[in-house]
Order: sequence, then C-alpha cells, then structure tokens
Amino acid sequence: MKPLNIAIFGSSGAIGEALCFECANKENIENVFSFSRKGDNLNHKNITSKTVNYLDEDSLQKASLSIEVKLDVVIVAIGQLDNPEKSIRELSANKFIDMFNANTIPTALIAKYFLPLLYRDRTTKFASLSARVGSIEDNHLGGWYSYRASKSALNMILKGLSIEQKRLNPNSIVFGLHPGTVDSKLSKPFQKKGKEYFTPEFSAKKLVKVIDGKTTDDDGKIFAWDDTIIPY
Repeated sequence: MKPLNIAIFGSSGAIGEALCFECANKENIENVFSFSRKGDNLNHKNITSKTVNYLDEDSLQKASLSIEVKLDVVIVAIGQLDNPEKSIRELSANKFIDMFNANTIPTALIAKYFLPLLYRDRTTKFASLSARVGSIEDNHLGGWYSYRASKSALNMILKGLSIEQKRLNPNSIVFGLHPGTVDSKLSKPFQKKGKEYFTPEFSAKKLVKVIDGKTTDDDGKIFAWDDTIIPY
C-alpha cells in the first residue's frame, strides 16, 4: 500500500477539520496538508497546517510552492450559506457575488495551482464539497437562488476540470461531494427542532469512504455521503 499525501482546504470549518483528522488517522497516510484562512494548527503528527487566502492567487501560488511532495488527493471543503432567498424579491447582485466568492471561485483557483501537484502516473483524486440543492434536475422547491446557482456553477467547473485533467493523466478522478446536513455553523440557522443532523465526524467518515472508493468510471460526477449519484 503506497503512502498517500493529501491536501485539504477549509480545515477551519467543521467538516474540513473532521476530514483532516479522518484522513490523518488512515494507516497509509504520509502527510495531510491542512489549509485555512486562519492557519489553525491541528494537533496531529501527520497534519501540517498552513494559511492561505482562497481568492488571492499570489497566496495560492505560494501555498502550492510550499508543498515539496507530489499529491495523491486534494479535497476542497469550503462553503458558505447566508440568508438564502425565499423568493425572487430578495435577489441582489451583492448576494450572488458573495455566494460565488464563497462556493465557486475558490475551487477553480485551488485547482489552477494544485492540480499540477498531483501525480501524472497513478490514480489521483480531486474532490470538492458541493450540495444537493445545486442539482438543477433535483430542484423541486425553488428559492435559494444565489446559493443554488453557486453550487451548480461549481458542478460545471468540476466537470470541466475532469475533462482537462484526463488529458494529462488517464487515471485522474475529479468529482463533487454532498456531505449531508451536518450540525455546523453553516446549517445552524436552518436546523429544525426534532430533526437529527450528522456530526462532522460522521460525515467525514462517510465522505472519506466515498473518496476511497472512486474509480475512473466516476470521473466528473457528483456523489452524496452515501455514495449515491446526484444528478446535474
């Protein structure tokens, strides 16, 4: 079993931090590089914590140059949900800009600087947290315009990355992940009494299992925490 090097972005968030520890505890892990805006130090012998600004290309380039090994897996666990629109009357340009800056653009920029760090001669994986509500086909309720749009756009970016990366490495796998509804700062304002929510640790364990099981047949697709496919 080859030792793996993994980069995880969003380690200051509940799911991102749980993913870092879940990956770091795997038997075949050599390094987990955890990235966050705060640069929070995660106390684990296999984790190296780093600071980065996801919207600043100079910061991302410096972060990529700080990695002195080839990577096997990149996981982007970044996202934000803030006062989603219930109707078109609540739309604003600023809200769309905020949601795309939080949920869409970071993954594209991270891919720009970190896809080149992945191996070219063996199976590699690039995964980013998406959301079920980003599915156009699965949208039966409407609303949440800017958040839905930002996640739909993210899914399109992942599809495009999967095609381009395949030309460089036939064993590359790029895909999206829906973590389920997790008890976190993001979901707190929308939680309902009496409903159970995943712990970040439970979601991370499920997501890592999904990531581990992906093959080249799964390239460009979006998967839920239970490994079911989410339509575009």
